[in-house]
Amino acid sequence: MATDFTLSEGANVLSPQDMLTLPQPGVPLPNDIGDLAIVPISTYSFQDRKSHNSLSVIALGDGHTYDIPLPDGGDAFWLDSRTIAHIVTRDNIQSLYTIPISTFPLSSDLSSHAGSFPITTASSFRYSPSAQRLVFSAYVYPDGLVETVKEQDTAYENRGNSGLVYDETFDRQWDTWVGPKSKALIGVSLAKVDAKWVLGDTYVNVLKGTGLSSPVEPFGDAHDYDLSQTHVIFTAKDPQLPKAMHTRQNIYLVAHDGKDLRQLTSGIQGATHSPVFSPSGDKVAWLELAHDGSESDRAKVVVYDLKENVRFTITEDWDRSPDSIIFSPSSALIYATTGDHARIKIFALAVPPTPSSNTTQTTQPTALTSSGSISGFTPIPGGRATFALSSLMSPNEVYELSGLDAAEQDLLAGRKVDVKATTLTRLTSSLPGNDFWFKGTANEQDTHGYVITPPGFERGVNGKWPAVLFIHGGPQSAWFDQWSTLWNPNVFASQGYVVVAINPTGSTSFGQKFTDGINKNWGGRPIQDLLIGWKYILQEYPEIDQNRTVAFGPSYGGYVINWIQGNPELGFGFKALVCHDGVRLLSLHDGNNHEWGGRPWDPVAFEASRKYNPAYTVAKWSTPQLTIHGSKDYRLPESEGIAVFHALQQLGVPSRLLIFPDENHCVLNTANSLKWHYEVFRWFDQFVGRSQA
Repeated sequence: MATDFTLSEGANVLSPQDMLTLPQPGVPLPNDIGDLAIVPISTYSFQDRKSHNSLSVIALGDGHTYDIPLPDGGDAFWLDSRTIAHIVTRDNIQSLYTIPISTFPLSSDLSSHAGSFPITTASSFRYSPSAQRLVFSAYVYPDGLVETVKEQDTAYENRGNSGLVYDETFDRQWDTWVGPKSKALIGVSLAKVDAKWVLGDTYVNVLKGTGLSSPVEPFGDAHDYDLSQTHVIFTAKDPQLPKAMHTRQNIYLVAHDGKDLRQLTSGIQGATHSPVFSPSGDKVAWLELAHDGSESDRAKVVVYDLKENVRFTITEDWDRSPDSIIFSPSSALIYATTGDHARIKIFALAVPPTPSSNTTQTTQPTALTSSGSISGFTPIPGGRATFALSSLMSPNEVYELSGLDAAEQDLLAGRKVDVKATTLTRLTSSLPGNDFWFKGTANEQDTHGYVITPPGFERGVNGKWPAVLFIHGGPQSAWFDQWSTLWNPNVFASQGYVVVAINPTGSTSFGQKFTDGINKNWGGRPIQDLLIGWKYILQEYPEIDQNRTVAFGPSYGGYVINWIQGNPELGFGFKALVCHDGVRLLSLHDGNNHEWGGRPWDPVAFEASRKYNPAYTVAKWSTPQLTIHGSKDYRLPESEGIAVFHALQQLGVPSRLLIFPDENHCVLNTANSLKWHYEVFRWFDQFVGRSQA
């Protein structure tokens, strides 16, 4: 085993440490008049092992910026066109401060304390200027009162034991054991009194007594609800169904005082996401999956006319699945942030006239962007919108899209749409990955992938470079043209590897049939697609040394690593493997699994899981493997990774185990991430790296 391994560094190298210390911008949040936007930025320093937070105020138009240090971190959002609200948690007290902004020159004044919250878990803030109402999410006990949380926390922590008792299967989620508290939406007044912003002291839990919880855990946030002057619209799991075995979420409408709760969904759908009000106030819209139990069904755009009480789907036949939606200022369009061919684009959809009854129809979508991955798309006055865009090679940059008013008229009239995107920030250089397409197992379409070559790569110098195959998790996910600090292909390329990232059957953004092709077929078509794509690249890139190839996969990708281990006859030819939080024994994953056709013991699911179960091929494992697992991964328990390592050890296969006791399914701690990268590259180097060249 090599003991003198070091990571490559240099002027043209994006080392793991370089990547982890780059500024990490969030999405831009514009003010109401559209002349300023704020962008939260976090930058990690290995010198003091801390993340340093700031807020960048950007003048839309000329892109001039002004940075406000936020040593305590915390959320920030606009209260009016010249006032920022900043949430600060200090000494077990969570408070709201206001920061005045001036534009000539762009600057900020001293912050002012507006009030403190009775809890410290307030998050996912939204503010309605017309209602002078602040709404946020917070954890509350069954009494639903934020005022009693701290007292009950003390009693719970001092209860004298640590036992947790459950009478239903919803016992833990992601990385947390389910406790006595749940998330609620809390409203409170926030207004100017004698020129000073004042946070009220009367809190209204609009979900109190309903049995509902929102935002929906573990990943729900402010996109799970929206505000109008009088109401809150939100998504919440159906309280009548066992949470662990159903994905159904209903859309509800409730007044700011918690009265007149109203369900808008049919009650027979699956999950719902991204509920929004139209600026006109007469309509709402949301994303809806058809099937309860499925997490990867196609999301359709549903519009509800509040005056006519009519619900209608407008993307019934559009074979794409939006992630989020927002109305245009005129309410005539809906902008949908949507995955399409491994990019995340903005599409515009005309809102048709309200039909006479609940129905489905299809509005022709128009793509307004074509490259990278967009997030935080927000229309602003003047026919413009702000958004963040990242790529495989660059973290978020802030963009402004102009010409939207004219584009709206053109779209509604059936004419060609023309818009212009302008970059407002430039934090790093942005270089695209190279797309490639090949004929996989899908008869009706080609299969997609990316190839990223290392610095100094030259065509015609054959057999020089090692290569790594990236296998994505999900499994219903994709390698997008999008920045990632978890597994970044540019970092691997900078260490001298040709990186191949394939989107096989089961991947998203290529149509629902392609996504659904993985159902009951984990070890079938997706593996064949990976093999065909891998062989295609080896043929197209003779510069790759075929005796120095490796593979890495997280989650479902980790399952694929374990499956490849036990099926050497497939002929991938890898010299070393890395499995991150992967699956070993499929039958361990209980519940009514939509993509397997039932519970593990049901006949269809039983046969499918046995057919593609890595645990039954252990006797053929022979490739050196590094297995990584987080102890707080309650989705794929650490016993999966430990069992894989023990089997490899007993078989005498070169193997290593890397455990992170404090991490979940992903490695989020920056220092741990650096360790992750070091161990992965050290492992690969032992078998195919510089010392093997």
